[in-house]
Amino acid sequence: MLGKGKRSAYAEDAREKVSTVIGKETTFDGDLTSAETVRIDGIINGNCSCEKKLILSADGQVKGNISAQSVIISGRVDGDITVQGKLELLAPGKLEGNIIAGSLVIDEGAAFDGRCTMSSAASASMYDEYSEA
Repeated sequence: MLGKGKRSAYAEDAREKVSTVIGKETTFDGDLTSAETVRIDGIINGNCSCEKKLILSADGQVKGNISAQSVIISGRVDGDITVQGKLELLAPGKLEGNIIAGSLVIDEGAAFDGRCTMSSAASASMYDEYSEA
């Protein structure tokens, strides 16, 4: 049952229109803001704000806070995450930071070190704070 859900998450990623890709050998220093879906295969040293979906591959790293409509993490995040919808932490993903999310899925083999608040009202207000900053 778990495997079936994991495959469907990856199949959904393949159909998602990704407007920005940070390549595997790329390091981006600074804050990244996008109105569309973003896929990160490289390293981001700064905050990421995405109005749609943020996808972090197994090779990707974010050293900063993330805010988005939905997030899929297979890489490493050192920072807080605010998600209006669903946050999926897939193996071998690692997250060191706090989470505010409407819903949360943590795959077996993934690592999470921090606090989690699940509340759609809280996530909407926190998302607005990150968007204004």
